[in-house]
Amino acid sequence: MRDRCTLIHGPEEFHKVQTGDVLVCPMTTASWSTLSASIGALVKDAGGLLSHPAIIAREFGIPEVLATGNATTKVRDGLLVTVDRSTGTVEIVE
Repeated sequence: MRDRCTLIHGPEEFHKVQTGDVLVCPMTTASWSTLSASIGALVKDAGGLLSHPAIIAREFGIPEVLATGNATTKVRDGLLVTVDRSTGTVEIVE
């Protein structure tokens, strides 16, 4: 999938996320699950497959790449990326 990134660092920035965005963030907690119905993909610096938001993403069929370590330093808002869940890669298109 290829879509626009929205970089957020906490719940106070949830309003920035638009339908279909690739959500890029440092980490998530259960409260982030409210975004699951609208995002196109989830990319996180930290986190594991058993975290609550990761489980919800799988339930919604949302591609996710977890534990990148540095995604939030590599992307900026509006950047187009391709997320490949099967290989665990995020490629910058622009």
